[in-house]
Amino acid sequence: MERTLTPLDRILVDAQNALDTVFGSARAERPNPGLGEAEVVLEDAERRHAAGLMRINHVGEVCAQALYVGQAAVARDAATRRQLLAAAQEETDHLAWCADRLRELDSRPSRLNPLWYAGSYAIGALAGLRGDGWNLGFVVETERQVEAHLDQHLRQLPEADTRSRAILATMKADEARHADNAQAQGARVLPPPIPALMAAASKLMKTVAYRL
Repeated sequence: MERTLTPLDRILVDAQNALDTVFGSARAERPNPGLGEAEVVLEDAERRHAAGLMRINHVGEVCAQALYVGQAAVARDAATRRQLLAAAQEETDHLAWCADRLRELDSRPSRLNPLWYAGSYAIGALAGLRGDGWNLGFVVETERQVEAHLDQHLRQLPEADTRSRAILATMKADEARHADNAQAQGARVLPPPIPALMAAASKLMKTVAYRL
């Protein structure tokens, strides 16, 4: 039986999630897809470029955690909340895989992760306050935009970096499924200019996170 959480319980759970995501070490429930690929020695410029792209994807997963948890915090329907939290768990896998790959590339996560998390949580909560249909619509638009940028990164990664490619390919399949599930649950189409604003915010994040 699902335990009913009080408002204080939810605040404490969300605070713990924030600390674990930003400062902790995420644990994946599924095996890292990259481990099935041989590690190769990349040229310094290739390694730095791959690390920059994987740092962007790590930030994206930090933001995904915050968005889903923020949306779940204000979801009105229990089934919607469960769906959001289940998707957040898969995003935890992504977070752990990207962190693993950054270490393999002798690099680090973004120094601005606390800021990315806080901003994304606020956006998620605001989206959820509009109602579950808009909440799910935000999931669909977010995941479709993530799919597009993962496609772009798969084209931009060094050809020899098959480990990063395997991780991103699995992430892309998961994101597509999250969007499809939200669509099936009754997501509403977000009106303009919201998708454009989301894309602009994502572009800013990617530009900054590539280096910081």
